[in-house]
Amino acid sequence: MNEPSPSTAPAPPALTGAALAERCARIRAQIGHAFVGQGEVLDQLLIALLAGGHVLIEGAPGLGKTLLVRALAAALDCSYARVQFTPDLMPSDVSGHAFYDPKSESFRIRRGPVFTNLLLADEINRAPAKTQAALLEAMQELQVTIESRSFALEPPFLTIATQNPIEQEGTYPLPEAQLDRFLLKINMPYPPHAEEVRMVASVSAGRSANDFDLSRVRAVARPADILAMQAGTASVRVDPVVLDYAVRIVRATREWPGLAMGAGPRGSLALVRAARAQAAIDGRDFATPDDVRAIAKPALRHRLSLAPEMQIEGRRIDDVLEALLAKVEAPRQ
Repeated sequence: MNEPSPSTAPAPPALTGAALAERCARIRAQIGHAFVGQGEVLDQLLIALLAGGHVLIEGAPGLGKTLLVRALAAALDCSYARVQFTPDLMPSDVSGHAFYDPKSESFRIRRGPVFTNLLLADEINRAPAKTQAALLEAMQELQVTIESRSFALEPPFLTIATQNPIEQEGTYPLPEAQLDRFLLKINMPYPPHAEEVRMVASVSAGRSANDFDLSRVRAVARPADILAMQAGTASVRVDPVVLDYAVRIVRATREWPGLAMGAGPRGSLALVRAARAQAAIDGRDFATPDDVRAIAKPALRHRLSLAPEMQIEGRRIDDVLEALLAKVEAPRQ
């Protein structure tokens, strides 16, 4: 079989400090030409990008989840693929498959949409577990196995999956093993009144269809720049007391009243990685306890399960995390 050759280009120099923060600001500004408002959601998406982690976005239909990913791909000038997950989607529709080529009288590999830089897995919970699992290897190991052969994915690789929290009929909830592979779970709420007015005005002006204009989004980074930004983020210092604070938060979830299941060690790793990225966006080369607190909910909410009595009371994971963060003592700065 003919297999794709991974790139052998040398790693780009790390982008750090003010230069890294300035590049993030430029990316954010370009996305803002198409995606109006939701600044917190956009910041969390950039944090995942810097940390090299995958994202699960949950929100009602029509909030612009797909538009956000398309605008991000345009601003980063990287390859982009979208897969609409449906109950009849097969694993090979995502990863690719082998086929016999009569001209060469040999088997060849047809790459699936996963061979890209930015993969949008739209409504991921509408496909059965077997198809969802096709993404696990790619997300965790940056490779895809087809017909017992392993093929490396070209970095950077970021999976952004979406799901609708309201409509549950005909869906397949993601198993804990797959949820744990996402660095962050971003909740996308309805926009404030002023932001919704701006969005409606920008889309409806002079147009007859509900179309979003991506032509104003200019590419301000390339894949090599993303790798440099990720390298700079990985070099952000985390003081031992800040690292200890992050681990204490995660360990507290395992014994906290109202939680049936807490976060594992991967949750501690995710929290520290995301805190580094939060510091990098702010132009700092060190992480603080405030960085840990700021990103704790997106980094942990999908790794926890509420106890039945809390579900009956209508409590949310974020409510429990809020109480937990208030109780776990932070180190003095």
